[in-house]
Amino acid sequence: MFDLVIRNANLPDGRKGIDIAIAGGRIAAVEPGIAATAGEEIDATGRLVSPPFVDPHFHMDATLSLGIPRLNISGTLLEGIALWGELRPIATKQELVDRALRYCDLAVTQGLLFIRSHVDTSDPRLVTVEAMLEVRDRIRPYIDLQLVAFPQDGYYRARDGVESLSRALDMGVDIVGGIPHFERTMEEGRLSVETLCRIAAERGLPVDMHCDETDDPMSRHIETLAAETVRFGLQGRVAGSHLTSMHSMDNYYVSKLIPLMAEAEINVIPNPLINIMLQGRHDTYPKRRGMTRVRELMAAGLNVSFGHDCVMDPWYSMGSGDMLEVGHMAIHVAQMAGIEDKRKIFDAITVNSARTMGLEGYGLEKGCKADMVILQAADTIEALRLKPGRLAVIKGGKVIARTAPRIGELFLDGRPARIDPGRDYVPGI
Repeated sequence: MFDLVIRNANLPDGRKGIDIAIAGGRIAAVEPGIAATAGEEIDATGRLVSPPFVDPHFHMDATLSLGIPRLNISGTLLEGIALWGELRPIATKQELVDRALRYCDLAVTQGLLFIRSHVDTSDPRLVTVEAMLEVRDRIRPYIDLQLVAFPQDGYYRARDGVESLSRALDMGVDIVGGIPHFERTMEEGRLSVETLCRIAAERGLPVDMHCDETDDPMSRHIETLAAETVRFGLQGRVAGSHLTSMHSMDNYYVSKLIPLMAEAEINVIPNPLINIMLQGRHDTYPKRRGMTRVRELMAAGLNVSFGHDCVMDPWYSMGSGDMLEVGHMAIHVAQMAGIEDKRKIFDAITVNSARTMGLEGYGLEKGCKADMVILQAADTIEALRLKPGRLAVIKGGKVIARTAPRIGELFLDGRPARIDPGRDYVPGI
């Protein structure tokens, strides 16, 4: 007797007609034709069942703050940072908590159950940290939230930045962050990377740095981050986020850089929606795309995962909390339109991101935690194309969100689906 059985599922690895049995919050069996009964059964009817979506790079303290206290008129990264500097002193803890909880409700309906959020430590009051720690505790039953101590105004550049970051870690923030390209000088940027990696090693914490989020090909802090990762024995526990300067670097230098990153086992986190929106702002034409070299990094064996980064905040006026939208944009910007390319893109918003966050028990194999999403699509490629509805979101073996099937332009296996009133979608009839 199982708690829940999902029948007739298609899996991301291509298996079809699979049943998934769940007991005690774990996956008990993954195989065709499970005969045992269950307290509840869900017929997936040949639709994709995926592990939950994972966002390894987000700013939850700023989310849903669009228009407060004003809009970003230029749409640039630097004005966004300046605008956040205007909002931060007037934001209350309760306001920060309320906005974050609203976003988390949205995230659950999208099947997004794991989020890593950078929390600004530049204001020595650390109201943002207090708020996000409260949010982390309140959403624990349905979202796993990791927090990064992020010195938005610069570790050395911000007043009291060094002390504030240390206090945030003492308060229980999980990960050491940084922003070396925003320090006053290249040397202070280099020094910040070294110091922050040392702090992480001493405290036994991971590292996740905004690194080289610029069009400047001479912004090369990722090289320093790779070197310090090896120096402090942090291999596999360090992420370099954005890395947009790599888009502008010459090929010879990149041919040296990528092997150094691979040696350090750096986790790479591009943010397709934001990178394509904010980078190349000083270009006329030709205009740079701004996203880092996804295909080359994947080919070198680095773990590449995609972040949403922002939703309706000083930097980005759009966003929906849908990681399939992120993957959809990545296909276009990285020009990865082949079948295998798209499968890699889907991995970058699921299993790769789970690896970046160090998640245990993630996946759809026997013994994994019973966290999964049923999508109104036949496979991963169709999911990325359609960005379909999440028919059921399951956490710990319990359905925590349901969405009715969409009516409209839906195609399964390349054939139009018609609706029989009173029934669900049936492909190809």
